[in-house]
Amino acid sequence: MQHKSLFQFNITMAAALSKRIEMRSFFCMMPLFLNIIIIIPSFTSSYDGPLYDYSAYTECKAYPERPLYRGGLLKNNTLNSANNPPSPPAFRLRNLAQGNIYCFSSWIKIEGADSALVAASLKTENTTYNCIGNVIAKHGCWSFLKGGFVLDTPSNSSLLYFQVNDGREIEIAVTSASLQPFTPQQWKANQQYKINKERKRGVTIHVADEHGEKLQGADIRVEQISKDFPFGSAIAYTIIGNLAYQNWFVERFNAAVFENELKWYTTEPAQGKTNYTLADQMLEFVRAHAIIARGHNIFWEDPLYTPAWVRNLTSQELQSAVNSRIQSLMSKYKEEFIHWDVSNEMLHFNFYEERLGPNATLYFFKTAQKLDPLATMFMNDFNVVENCVDVNSSVDAYISRIKELKRGGASMDGIGLEGHFGKPNPPYIRAVLDKVATFGLPIWLTEVDISHTIDHETQAIYLEQVLREGFSHPSVNGIMLWTALHPYGCYQMCLTDNNFKNLPAGDVVEKLLREWETKETEGQTDEHGAFNFYGFLGEYKVSVKYGDRTHNSTFSLCRGLETRHVSIQL
Repeated sequence: MQHKSLFQFNITMAAALSKRIEMRSFFCMMPLFLNIIIIIPSFTSSYDGPLYDYSAYTECKAYPERPLYRGGLLKNNTLNSANNPPSPPAFRLRNLAQGNIYCFSSWIKIEGADSALVAASLKTENTTYNCIGNVIAKHGCWSFLKGGFVLDTPSNSSLLYFQVNDGREIEIAVTSASLQPFTPQQWKANQQYKINKERKRGVTIHVADEHGEKLQGADIRVEQISKDFPFGSAIAYTIIGNLAYQNWFVERFNAAVFENELKWYTTEPAQGKTNYTLADQMLEFVRAHAIIARGHNIFWEDPLYTPAWVRNLTSQELQSAVNSRIQSLMSKYKEEFIHWDVSNEMLHFNFYEERLGPNATLYFFKTAQKLDPLATMFMNDFNVVENCVDVNSSVDAYISRIKELKRGGASMDGIGLEGHFGKPNPPYIRAVLDKVATFGLPIWLTEVDISHTIDHETQAIYLEQVLREGFSHPSVNGIMLWTALHPYGCYQMCLTDNNFKNLPAGDVVEKLLREWETKETEGQTDEHGAFNFYGFLGEYKVSVKYGDRTHNSTFSLCRGLETRHVSIQL
């Protein structure tokens, strides 16, 4: 199939889909619709399923918004709140299907406290899902809860209920609730639509002679030589001098993060004795191969991973030590790393604020930004996107910390979600991304892996679910795997064995890397002297031959709603 045929569009299908999808640019959108047909052959005429609603809100409002999907399955479902409290308000649900993706949202207000973490839970005949979404609800205004679930077994009758789990008797008001089901095929179609819209773009190459005459029949060959989307992995000191590891990495990834080699306990294991040798050697490797790298991390709030000598300092000594650490690290590596995880996992731990006062984290962010102003300063934490059982790292707790730092004047410009998953919950992942995306800041999945307690084949299935959610979400700017290879294996999940033979997770990564790149494309210019194709964002090499004349050049394909036009003169 020649790529120029992507622009030969079925108008009937466009009319059907235009009722459901905002038409921003005709030529940019045409291939999007066609690709849904190509990738999911069961959709033979048009996609007639629901479109995912990315709406989310982080402000407590005087009045709730209308329910998403006009309520979906809850449109005519009455909330049972007669004995609230002590009985939680609940919806009775009928005939939920196994494997379907259910997206849930509602607006919550409480009485009896200023604020409380309200969780939505689901109880079926066989299983209780303790948290399918939560929100820090407040008195006197409405807060938006968004989440979802996928059932392991079908349910004839289940209960979706709301509760506060801290022992207080709090009245919970619920309104504008919605439950929208998607079949797996519909969910994948929505993902593919977003990938086509956000990660790809139409291109028209115009070929003319020196007099401006259009040249029909010129031979065109287009090759993608680099990718715009950062997709990478953690690396460790084990990559130093290991050509097999280096070659394997370079063939797959365009981004890296050092697993432990920049952390304070590595660079200064004894007070005053700094050693950056490992980080320097690893940085030489990534520089040599034009790989971007994240800086991980300046400080780690968990005392377990704070240097032992630091834990024994007085407050005054500690202040001097952190000043020395941040000055030393940031001055040495200024402009080397695209990001810095400034105060790692501060939703769960607060070693420095306990000893230096409540403004310690704010000071870290301001100082780091001043010392390396071109780097993006990130929050980074776990169990935000993985699940909502961890009350320390609810999405609203993360959002609240962002707002607090912003109010203090910090340049906190990046959202890091670690992504250490057990069994992923795709609609919950997407809901969390929707909420944090309201800030308009770059979002990265920074440490993705699947628990080692899960067998390799299932790890691969779960990993693919997570990666597809990340890549298809329009606000995710990069994905990093936490798969640095050691002789003993990896932190939780490896992509290969020690001979670089793929494990099932490695097969998934390679499959997606191939799927998310533009294959080498060949064809000829048409009667207009033009050649059209639709490609993933990145750098391209184009070769043109017409008779005895040839031309080679490169061009960049970046995000944009309009077709990218490239003019070549022979």
